[in-house]
Amino acid sequence: MMAIVRLDCDRISDWETFHSAFADVFGFPSFYGRNMNAWIDCMSHLDEPGSGMTSITVETGDFVTMQLDGIDEFATRCPDQYDAIHDCTAFVNWRRTSEGQPGILAVTYSRTVTG
Repeated sequence: MMAIVRLDCDRISDWETFHSAFADVFGFPSFYGRNMNAWIDCMSHLDEPGSGMTSITVETGDFVTMQLDGIDEFATRCPDQYDAIHDCTAFVNWRRTSEGQPGILAVTYSRTVTG
């Protein structure tokens, strides 16, 4: 079963708020390193509930869709963070497929923030 996780990009204005928003929405552990390597590590374990890397989990073979709300303003306001989401999402899936595992992460967009 697919999981959809919504992220209000209006919450993000810099790297600090980027990592806070993702840690909150995905339930990253208290030891989350608040950098993109740590983000990749957490997102790579979405189908391993016992890993404790995220509170969002799916079965192996399923995937998580990140619904990014308010994408237009976010892309303009935070181009580095916007690019990092795409680059690191691709890396999560590449790393998993290179290890013989299925991809696990997808991204969709909404121009406006919805409640």
